[in-house]
Amino acid sequence: MLRFIVESASNLPGSTFGTPDPIVSITFKGEKKKTKTVDNELNPVWNEKIEFDLKGVALNASSSILVVVKDHETIGKDKFIGSATVSLRDLASGQKALPLKNIPLLTEKKQPTGGQISLVATYEPPAGAGPPNPSDLDDSAALDSGEGDEGDEGDVEGGAGDGGVTGPSGVPSHPAAKRRRKKSKRPLSNKPQDFQIRVRIIAARQLAGNNIKPVVKVTVCNQTHRTRIRRGNNPHFDEIFFFNVTQSPEELFDEPIQIRVYNSFSLRSDSLMGEFKLDIGYVYDESGHAVLRKWLLLHNPEDPSTGSKGYLKVSLFVLATGDDPPVEKKGNTEESDDVESNMLLPAGLTLRWVTFILKIYRAEDIPQMDDAFVESVKSIFGAGTDKKNLVDPYVEVSFAGKKLCTKIIEKNANPEWNQVINLQVKFPSMCEKLRLTVFDWDRVTGNDAIGTAYLFLSKISSSGGEVEGETGEESVGFLPVFGPSFINFYGSPREFTGLPDPYEDMNHGKDEGVSYRGRLLVELRTQLEGTPEKKLDDIPSDDVLVVQKYQRRRKYSLCAVFYAATMQQEVGDAIQFEVSIGNYGNKFDKTCRPLASTTQYSRAVFDGNYYYFLPWASTKPVVTLTSYWEDISHRLDTLNILIKMVHRLEANLRRLKTAVLAKASDDLLAEFWFNVIEQIIEECSQPLPDVEGKPNVTQLDLKIHKLRINELASIVESANTCRSNASDPKETIAEMEGWLENLKSLAEEPQNSMPDVVIWMICDEKRVAYARIPAHELLYSTTSEDACGRYCGKTQTIVLKYLEDKSKGSKIPSQLRVRFWFGLSAKEEKFNSFSEGNFSVFSELYENQIQLMGKWGTSGLVGRHKFSDVTGKIKLKKESFMPPKSWEWEGDWFIDPERSLLTEADAGHTEFIDEVYENMGRYPGAEWKIAKEPYTDVNGEKSSSKEECEPPAGWNWMDEWEYDVNRAVDENGWEYGLTIPPDDKPKSWVSTEKMYHTQKRRRWVRRRKKDTQQSSSKTKSPDQDSEGWEYASLIGWNFHMKKRKSDTYRRRRWRRKMAPSGQLKDAAIFRLEGALAPSSGEDGDKSPTDSIFGASTPTISCVFDRPSIFHLRCYIFQARNITAMDKDSFSDPYAHVSFLHQSKTTEVVKSTLNPTWDQSLIFNDIDIYGDPLNLTNSPPNVVIELYDEDQVGKDEFLGRCLCPPIVKLDPNTDVTPKLLWYPVKMGDKKSGELLVAAELMLKDKPDGSNLPLLPPIRSGTLYMVPQGIKPVVQLTAIEILTWGLRNMKTYQLAAVSSPSLIVECGDKYLESAVIKSLKRCPNFPSSVLFMKVYLPKEEMYTPPIVIKIIDHRPFGRKPVVGQCTIHSLNEYRIDAYSKKESVGKRSKASILSNARDCVIDVEDNQKPLLESQVVKEDDSIDWWSKFYASVGEHDRCGKYLQKGYDTLKVYDTDLENVPEFKKLTDFCQTFKLFRGKTEDDEDPSVVGEFKGSFKIYPLSDDPGIKMPPRQFIELPDSGTQECLVRIYIIRAIDLQPKDSNGKCDPFVKISLGKKSIEDRDNYVPKTLNPVFGRMFEISCNLPTEKDLKIALYDFDLLSRDEKVGETIIDLENRLLSRFGACVGLPQSYYISGINTWRDQLKPSQLLHNLAKMKNLSMPVISSTSISYNGQEHLLSEIEKNKTLNEHHGPPEERLALYVLRQQRLVPEHVEMRTLYSTFQPNLTQGKLQMWVDIFPKSLGPPGPPFDITPRKPKTHYLRCVIWNTSDVLLDEKSITGEEMSDIYVKGWIGGLEDEKQKTDVHYRSLGGEGNFNWRFVFPFEYLPSEQLCVISKKENFWSLDKTEFRTPPKLFIQIWDNDKFTMDDYLGFLELDLNSTISPTKTAKGCDLDMLPDTKNPGAKAPKLTSLFSQKSLNGWWPCVQEKDDKRILAGKVEMTLEIVTEQEADEKPAAKARDEPNMNPKLDPPNRPETSFLWFTSPCKTLKYIIWRRFKWIFLGILILLFVVLFLGIFFYSLPNYLSMRIVSPV
Repeated sequence: MLRFIVESASNLPGSTFGTPDPIVSITFKGEKKKTKTVDNELNPVWNEKIEFDLKGVALNASSSILVVVKDHETIGKDKFIGSATVSLRDLASGQKALPLKNIPLLTEKKQPTGGQISLVATYEPPAGAGPPNPSDLDDSAALDSGEGDEGDEGDVEGGAGDGGVTGPSGVPSHPAAKRRRKKSKRPLSNKPQDFQIRVRIIAARQLAGNNIKPVVKVTVCNQTHRTRIRRGNNPHFDEIFFFNVTQSPEELFDEPIQIRVYNSFSLRSDSLMGEFKLDIGYVYDESGHAVLRKWLLLHNPEDPSTGSKGYLKVSLFVLATGDDPPVEKKGNTEESDDVESNMLLPAGLTLRWVTFILKIYRAEDIPQMDDAFVESVKSIFGAGTDKKNLVDPYVEVSFAGKKLCTKIIEKNANPEWNQVINLQVKFPSMCEKLRLTVFDWDRVTGNDAIGTAYLFLSKISSSGGEVEGETGEESVGFLPVFGPSFINFYGSPREFTGLPDPYEDMNHGKDEGVSYRGRLLVELRTQLEGTPEKKLDDIPSDDVLVVQKYQRRRKYSLCAVFYAATMQQEVGDAIQFEVSIGNYGNKFDKTCRPLASTTQYSRAVFDGNYYYFLPWASTKPVVTLTSYWEDISHRLDTLNILIKMVHRLEANLRRLKTAVLAKASDDLLAEFWFNVIEQIIEECSQPLPDVEGKPNVTQLDLKIHKLRINELASIVESANTCRSNASDPKETIAEMEGWLENLKSLAEEPQNSMPDVVIWMICDEKRVAYARIPAHELLYSTTSEDACGRYCGKTQTIVLKYLEDKSKGSKIPSQLRVRFWFGLSAKEEKFNSFSEGNFSVFSELYENQIQLMGKWGTSGLVGRHKFSDVTGKIKLKKESFMPPKSWEWEGDWFIDPERSLLTEADAGHTEFIDEVYENMGRYPGAEWKIAKEPYTDVNGEKSSSKEECEPPAGWNWMDEWEYDVNRAVDENGWEYGLTIPPDDKPKSWVSTEKMYHTQKRRRWVRRRKKDTQQSSSKTKSPDQDSEGWEYASLIGWNFHMKKRKSDTYRRRRWRRKMAPSGQLKDAAIFRLEGALAPSSGEDGDKSPTDSIFGASTPTISCVFDRPSIFHLRCYIFQARNITAMDKDSFSDPYAHVSFLHQSKTTEVVKSTLNPTWDQSLIFNDIDIYGDPLNLTNSPPNVVIELYDEDQVGKDEFLGRCLCPPIVKLDPNTDVTPKLLWYPVKMGDKKSGELLVAAELMLKDKPDGSNLPLLPPIRSGTLYMVPQGIKPVVQLTAIEILTWGLRNMKTYQLAAVSSPSLIVECGDKYLESAVIKSLKRCPNFPSSVLFMKVYLPKEEMYTPPIVIKIIDHRPFGRKPVVGQCTIHSLNEYRIDAYSKKESVGKRSKASILSNARDCVIDVEDNQKPLLESQVVKEDDSIDWWSKFYASVGEHDRCGKYLQKGYDTLKVYDTDLENVPEFKKLTDFCQTFKLFRGKTEDDEDPSVVGEFKGSFKIYPLSDDPGIKMPPRQFIELPDSGTQECLVRIYIIRAIDLQPKDSNGKCDPFVKISLGKKSIEDRDNYVPKTLNPVFGRMFEISCNLPTEKDLKIALYDFDLLSRDEKVGETIIDLENRLLSRFGACVGLPQSYYISGINTWRDQLKPSQLLHNLAKMKNLSMPVISSTSISYNGQEHLLSEIEKNKTLNEHHGPPEERLALYVLRQQRLVPEHVEMRTLYSTFQPNLTQGKLQMWVDIFPKSLGPPGPPFDITPRKPKTHYLRCVIWNTSDVLLDEKSITGEEMSDIYVKGWIGGLEDEKQKTDVHYRSLGGEGNFNWRFVFPFEYLPSEQLCVISKKENFWSLDKTEFRTPPKLFIQIWDNDKFTMDDYLGFLELDLNSTISPTKTAKGCDLDMLPDTKNPGAKAPKLTSLFSQKSLNGWWPCVQEKDDKRILAGKVEMTLEIVTEQEADEKPAAKARDEPNMNPKLDPPNRPETSFLWFTSPCKTLKYIIWRRFKWIFLGILILLFVVLFLGIFFYSLPNYLSMRIVSPV
């Protein structure tokens, strides 16, 4: 519930006509509620409460309300005064009350009015709503879509989400004040998971172009789906696509969703009309992991200047495992919704084109990537080599699917590109990461990635401010900006090998990089306006010079002191550790100066129990290195301050939460809470270090500094408000967690160019394990103590990780205790104050000798030198050593053996087995004789005989020598082999003797034990070599001091001490740079290790005088929820507990997942070096590793737990450790919890007399947990309702037949009776068990209840066939002494036998209904009317609601998941039973179900107090019941497609027990949203047939039907539930009609039985009133203002039904069940709307079923008479030059394009007029109730079924110009929605474009619309339009008559197409066209008459006259000479 108290307003602006009468309206998610009016007041006071029902939907971070104040007008519209938008984020974060004081009111233009309003908001989360996720509450104003917050105020545009967001303090906070951060629901995992991406394409608007056929293509993860082709500029698609992928979230969330719209009519390359892209992660971070029904702005990615290309409406879903898609709700005004207000945009922002200008300057330290073969060839011929430059780098920049690359620079490890990349994108972008990848170009093979880094836009930009065009000083928003700064790259190890890189994914950024691989200098800025000329260009030289100042380097010093290396399990060769930062300190990289960056080699020693450690004792190895980096202390100082602030707040919050869980006193809680508040206020008020004037300051530094200051001030303000107003500390925890999340977001530094410090564990010159430590955590700062890194100068624990972890986290490579110091070399003297112990520096070399012919010498040292380094491979000389600068020699060379390398095999062991091999030989087939070497070791080397072997000093023999037969040997212990020359010993041995065998041997073993009583001095060898030699049988690492007969190699270490020559003290170690002596190998003596620098670097040690001796006590009480590892569903857990160099092991607890050890482990005499005070802040963790003991095979790892001990420097301190639950983790996966505590005490007296007393002992040797620490227990009663077992699977191929149940809790257990036959009756004969057990009073310590199912089998076998664990007992705790109803008396099952014994006192004065009250039934009313009325689709329900009929409840989830019905488990719950080992990444197999319940209540220890009454009494009969089940299947939603066309053909299959109904014949073809409307009846026996399975299958004609998904309903729970889930209660009692009562019992009978079950007095019912439970209800009041109809039943029953509906029983309903499949068991496969009725047959026959048959569409005919056209565009010119068109008209109904019709042609229209008198007749199927056309047609020729889809009824009219020899020319179109048709004009003159809606101008005047279905007929002129240059122009006018007739009317008034017979209604005469209208080549005479003669007749006449004149003159002149001659000759 969301409540608001509207208190008052002040300073409201006055009206021109007087004082206003203010009234307030609050709009939340489209629902508006108002206060009363206050008359004539400028400062009104309301104090009114307004409530909003949340309907089960919790608030989210984007929720807001719109508050509008208006001046009330009695007549006319209320006048707008002001409005405010208020964010409810703080309420969503968990705050219960939110005072909103003095909120400024804004005008319609978002300007202040001067008025203010005050409110108080309170919030009660819906039942079942989980705690708010802090990651959901990020201040992401830029990412908030504002969904659901649109107001309906006519005077306020935009609604909620526009304007300023008001904070809790009432001060408007600009969106720019909140940093744009990407939300994250959970930490992103790199583990592949199942995901489903759904994209629903709904509709498009304003697509550009003429006569287009748009199609939408959606591409996700390289999968592409396309919609059907549509026509027009505003197509309707409504198609959904599913994309199933298996990827890690880390990879998937960066993948784009690409949506493109194409014009399928165009075959050209420019057919792309527009596109939109966004990251999958953006959708997942939205509320519900979905974007619902939002408009996308389409644009052309290649030409941003063209602007919008249209809009596309979509819904997007990203579903992970277990996610449920939110339900889409179509609004009533969706067809005409405002695009701009519902766009997928960051709130308050507008998408605009920006240019990311990314400058890439240079790179450094790029590793070798190419093979050195060519360089090796050059070196052979004497040419110079340069292996470090074997790389050809270039940079690839990727963002939102666009990729650009720099130029390639060949053979350069430090390339300079100096190029700028221009990326033009829409901003704010839906994509988050800008990826930078450096590649190595290869000519032949594929390019290799060197490293990948990301720029997160959310970290380098902030919403508001410049983004919105504001640049004021108050704005903290800024566009993306970065650098100039270096970006570091991490990836696989730098060392180049010619083999494929197994860690290549690291270089692509997919996994955590393990090694530094270079850095890149880049700069990013964002340009709002302008278009770049080039995508890639060179950077001007001036800019290159400017950036030089950002590359200034300073020298840094790093020191690391290794205190301990423990918990090693894999022991091999000697180990050393390397520390590096960047490339400095990398011992394998010769490009850097040699540094003392590695520790000395050491061999691991056994700790006496389980682990190994390095025996450094009091001499700790030290590494130092110097490096050169930019000075970015101004960034890292602030970062460290914020990080420490975060850690302190986390610690205080953790302490406060622990106190809340432990139910501490109110005073203690208040103290903790006050400390948290004070700490926040104090620390956030401290000024941050200023960045002005600092070197290397960038624009991003300034912006982030300003942002942090504003955010800290906001937190301080909120904390002060909380301190003043808060009353309950518990209610403020969520708000404090919000502050913590804000601080964490501020504690991020995107420009951290300092590389991480990397620690490598190196074994056998190979990198084995690593750890990365951010450098800022170690950095020393002079600014303040808080500005220093959290581990600077402090000892920390570091757990290394394997480079390739094959053990999946079960083994730790090593756990280190290291102290770091890192700082500027100029401040290195500060290191002295942080150092401990005394530093000693030595140079060392080794003298090597080998034994030949019994003499020691240097001859024969193959691959070794007389003097070398520790590896023996690099030649050194004493005289070549020179001390570094500032150092000098102190003394001469002396011999000093390295003790840490001289460890024997028995070191650390208390017991050891000596072995020796007895050997015999022979010739093949001869007798066995003693061999030449009778006794050898395992390698065949000579050894002493077993008689000569003596135990070392301090050891005693435990038994005699005996040969080992526990191997592959014969019965006498012999194994046999064959020697094949040139070998002198067999290579393999077998246990069976053959004639050809020549050697045999057997192993003699003898155990010895260490004598702890002997002094340590006696353990030294008496004959230790006085010359310091150490010996080995082979050249390697296994050296020992005592010479043995088999030794052939020896060496000794020479050392020389150095001392600083100045006054630097300990800081002088930073001057130890470079090698002390060069490698002196001769030419030709080269090996790969010769090039290793640092072989002669000094060895530095930190020597301590004596350690501090500590005493540790670890109290391990119990564990819970650990993983099952054995086949019996349990484990046999025990724990290895390690602390530094000691470890101990607990006892094994058999067969449990919740072991209770109750054991204290005592660690005596722990040597810890250094200042004990440092331990109090960061003590070493106690590491507890749990294992499962296996009798066969290796023990299996269960998980690891870390527990920090309480440090007591004074053992007498009165601080008792408290047992706490710590998580047990297996890798990153939680695998249980461990209840443990530890205390570490300083042992300041040798005898330990000051230590506390030892804990009590049990079993002789095991210490228990002391009473002061062990939880306090109380005698508790547990009642167990053991109802029965269900669905038990077979065990060892045999069915479970006679099971019983064992209940375990704590140390008690109880067994139930045996079910004699599980198949006949699966319920227990006696259903209630009772046990008393001592349970802890505190809930957090309570052990779980374990249920074991045992099957009683022949021969006394009782295997465990299933188990389950109930972890939380709190929900079962009750107050047993309070009066409560018994559990078993409320269910319907308990009334089956006495249901008919119902006596009702009925007065015989029933009156008939008045005729005025009765409403007659309408034939059009059906069940679907009721359904649509209930779901809010009132346009599809007809007049159902006006008639006063009932609605039903439509749930959007399963009935079991409705909160008020408690999963229908109020009688008994269903617990899943498990069996078998839990495999990795898999759930344990479910083998059955246990139905039962528990009641837990405390008992008094006083036997005199009476026991409380039992809880489980009067249970229903546990026998079987025969029932009739009706299943109503309504429809399915968003099914998973199963066919290749992206659809499926679903049908219903129902299974109940062995019965099955397959409705295959009634499949619905080619749809994902089928409407079934089917009812099925089936009989069953409960509880044996309790699981009703409803499955949907995809129909396939040829192949096997494929299951889409199924859902399972537990019918038994519904029958037993007290909520009446068998048949839902309707709202009214009807005896006839569509709502006829269908239950077996009448309402009065149900009410009588309900009263009887509740022990209430029987109801008294009359025709006018009812009395029940002391309350009387009158019929007149109940049915006041209610319309009655002829179907209502008697008033007595109506009254009883009214009372029943007040009892919170299940109403008449439709539930929505989720479908799942075994293929993707955790991903929803769709939804199914349905319900189930259950009728026990013993109660009689049920009522008639509902008829839910789907509605059938009715045939309609659209008669469209085309009379005339006018003003049509003249598209052609005749041969005579006249503009003309040959006009014809084409038309069709939307979706029926194939049935288009066209008129005849009006030829030679010279003025755009056309006369047709032509009739189109379009038959179509129409659903009047839904106002949709039903289109059924085959998609393809080979389609078997017609595809049915529904579309709005639209008429498309097009005008065309006819061409005979070319394609016809398109002139214009008209689109008419028949439900909202544009009203025509009576004359052509009044017909213009203003009649059409202007979609590009939402504020334009809306045209007059009417429905053709209600109007029946329309006649007039409509305009046709054409798109030209993105503008609409008038293309012509068409005069039409539109008439819609039904099929019956069409028969009564027939009319044919065109002018065919019957030509009537109306009769169409031939058009009266002008004589000029004809086709020229078919009418030559008319062509001469009307074309040639009419236009050129005078020319023809003139030519004719001219011809006559010319002819006359010709004849005249021709005849004239003859005439004249004749006249002369014969004159007249």
